[in-house]
Amino acid sequence: MSDFGPRLRVNPIRCDGARYCAEIVPELVGLDEWGYPIVSSVPIENTRLLRLAERAVNECPRVALQLARLRARER
Repeated sequence: MSDFGPRLRVNPIRCDGARYCAEIVPELVGLDEWGYPIVSSVPIENTRLLRLAERAVNECPRVALQLARLRARER
């Protein structure tokens, strides 16, 4: 497993708990007791999961999700 693959990130201030992300890619997004997303910190290496993560990012009504790569100082 590579440490440099893309990862889902959520902006908790923008998120309103619509839950679309957890419905689209439950393998990477869980929900807390209030329905807000808890995203996996594991790099996404599976092509199918990456496509679903991209879909979740694109369908987020509050633009609270993003796909990010680790920067050198985060390694």
